[in-house]
Amino acid sequence: EVKSLNEECGIFGIWGHPDAAKLTYFGLHSLQHRGQEGAGILSNDKGQLKRHRDMGLLSEVFKNPTKLDKLTGTDAIGHVRYATAGEASADNIQPFIFRFHDMQFGLAHNGNLTNAESLKKELEQRGAIFSSTSDSEILAHLIRRSHNPSLMGKIKEALSLVKGGFAYILLFEDKLIAALDPNGFRPLSIGKMANGAVVISSETCAFEVIGAEWIRDVKPGEIVIIDDSGIQYDSYTSDTQLAICSMEYIYFARPDSNIHGVNVHTARKRMGAQLAREFKHEADIVVGVPNSSLSAAMGFAEESGLPNEMGLIKNQYTQRTFIQPTQELREQGVRMKLSAVKSIVGGKRVVMVDDSIVRGTTSRRIVQLLKEAGAKEVHVRIAAPPILFPSFYGIDMSTSRELICANHSLEEVCQLINADSLAFLSEEGLKDAIGLEAEGPNKGLCMDCFSADYVAGLHDYEQQFYDSLTPIQQAYLAKKEAQHE
Repeated sequence: EVKSLNEECGIFGIWGHPDAAKLTYFGLHSLQHRGQEGAGILSNDKGQLKRHRDMGLLSEVFKNPTKLDKLTGTDAIGHVRYATAGEASADNIQPFIFRFHDMQFGLAHNGNLTNAESLKKELEQRGAIFSSTSDSEILAHLIRRSHNPSLMGKIKEALSLVKGGFAYILLFEDKLIAALDPNGFRPLSIGKMANGAVVISSETCAFEVIGAEWIRDVKPGEIVIIDDSGIQYDSYTSDTQLAICSMEYIYFARPDSNIHGVNVHTARKRMGAQLAREFKHEADIVVGVPNSSLSAAMGFAEESGLPNEMGLIKNQYTQRTFIQPTQELREQGVRMKLSAVKSIVGGKRVVMVDDSIVRGTTSRRIVQLLKEAGAKEVHVRIAAPPILFPSFYGIDMSTSRELICANHSLEEVCQLINADSLAFLSEEGLKDAIGLEAEGPNKGLCMDCFSADYVAGLHDYEQQFYDSLTPIQQAYLAKKEAQHE
């Protein structure tokens, strides 16, 4: 993507289909936007676990068709990865396999554990050996070291010890198990195929591709057990409260996915419409930043009555650009990905609609592209509140120093990105636009990066968070505290 904000990963699982690995490949292909660093598939063929994983996009990892053909069996799990915890290396690519003298299982994980460091230290002191730097391995060690006599008892005990945001899929010889954290930070849905095969996916868009019908979303704190007898639902905690990551609706999820009954495209259109209601300037056209902001731009245009134009074109075939050595080459990287259309934006007052501003560098470059193409004015409108705080539940955004809005006032940010005006969607506007039918002040959403409401706690990150607070963050928290009193 053009902006430097990344979801951690996507997970997929299927039980009871003769082409399990191939369907997992198609499912993961639909989830590729959730992680482009590495991919892997693990299959279960009558108790024999087989796996292939590697660095790169799914199509690169399975370029050789024999790699997929070897993953025989009726059950499989898969993973596409972007690292937020653990370095980029082949050892960290999932699914993981754990083989013991009396059992074996595979594991795929989406999210980030906030008490990983403490748990890992404790487990290592008790003799555990880790083969990766990923926090995903921790659950397997906790399961193995539990003294509970039953497997489900061990899993429940392990899940109650890990904190933060997590969605897990575990593949055993005789069952597939999915579990979600007590706040349901990450999306996870259950579907069913015509032959009775059951599928689990990070997003519902994967169901359309493989011809599965959505059954329901996994609930916070829930365990789903799938085997040859069907689906069973259980839970490992009653202390639950829905707080789905709001960034899923704003940016991460595909527009054709539904999360907790809300279509992502529809939610984004409503965000754009709310932005338009608050727009106070004269303008000629609306231009969305491809691809994740096109829905919000559509909503803005409909509400404002301004024409929605394709003033920015994204090249769909550019290779992923990693860290470039010079500023000049970094600028070139954006030009490879995005082009401004001179005949559309030339001489126009443009409303540029985007979904978020993280570090500000991308926004500045896009404004520059539009102005170089002859735009008379560029009014930047962001379909989300300012990102003021780091996220610790599975988004690549864990330090305050990289967040432009945490270090600069709104006026300064406007100047830094060289826009003629800048405004963000309000927190209440965002909650209303998404429109989840949920109770509580955040209406079923996790708003941590906007309001520092860390509903699952900070645990190992607490000291880091408070030590790194900027004056702007401190002022926001002080104002919030005063409103509560």
